[in-house]
Amino acid sequence: MLRIASTLSHKGRGEESGCPMKFFSFWRSLASFRVRIALNLKNIPAEVIFVDLDADAHHTDDYRRINPQMALPALVEDDGTTLFQSLAILEYLEERYPTPPLLPSDTAGRARVRALALMVACEGHPLLTPRVRRYLDRELNLRDEQQAAWRRHWTIETMTSLEGHLAGYKDTGKFCHGDTPTFADICMVGHVHAANTQQIALTRWPTVKRIFETAMALPEFAKASPLVQPDTPEAMRVKAS
Repeated sequence: MLRIASTLSHKGRGEESGCPMKFFSFWRSLASFRVRIALNLKNIPAEVIFVDLDADAHHTDDYRRINPQMALPALVEDDGTTLFQSLAILEYLEERYPTPPLLPSDTAGRARVRALALMVACEGHPLLTPRVRRYLDRELNLRDEQQAAWRRHWTIETMTSLEGHLAGYKDTGKFCHGDTPTFADICMVGHVHAANTQQIALTRWPTVKRIFETAMALPEFAKASPLVQPDTPEAMRVKAS
């Protein structure tokens, strides 16, 4: 089902007019995680509508009308403009709300940040998505341990590639590029979350691990975590220490 359950709201932009955007999200969706971070960093309020992937809500007629691809996330403006695909949404938010910037000011820097983001969003993450897992299960009849090996292989390959592009590079700073978050960090933290979910130790990728911990210490990242959303199952929630 589609369920309106919360608002990403912050003091400042959009406070008087309410929430002009509707954001269709699911706690476990790493693509939704990216957009949550960007909305938080740019202080953009949005009404969150939860689309329960486990209940197949993305295949309902209601959601199909919003996004015929039946994938998350989607962002709908108050004039009905519908945006889909997380990186396209990030680009849209960057152009419409340029402060704070999530892309570097120089051409080469923007290309590097986009490339790092694409490594995750267009190469690593798609191989871990529910629709791929369903195909491995229902069409190829792979056993659970074979599917787990598949996910582990592609997670590790992407983590290794990220470390190779980040470690020792002159433009790598506190974050993937410089000392402020960019698209690269927004995408990378989701992939590290996938590694953590699979209980893959991060010690072999020290630069990725350091940047992940730096990013997730920021409230804008922490509040976007899949483990603290209103629709996160109780069993998956971060427990207070």
